[in-house]
Amino acid sequence: MTNLTIVANIQARADKIDLVKAELLKLIDITRAEEGCINYDLHQDNENPAHFLFFENWESRELWQAHMGNSHLAEFKAATEGAIEDFTVNEMTRIA
Repeated sequence: MTNLTIVANIQARADKIDLVKAELLKLIDITRAEEGCINYDLHQDNENPAHFLFFENWESRELWQAHMGNSHLAEFKAATEGAIEDFTVNEMTRIA
């Protein structure tokens, strides 16, 4: 079975960086404990502090999709409504 890599880019509004960062940090421990999570690493851009990136690896797409349906992600979306300018998710497969 091929693992799934997720690259999620989150661009916070300039006046909501601290809020978005705090809410993103809340996701880490609970997600790392989920079935199928290999790694779930949050990064913040050194030159643009409003840009956050999650680099994730999952045992399968199905387990990642289960993660996406969990309540803590719904709570994150509610807590950051209006605070995020852009959010993109790329599903990727390691080739080398």
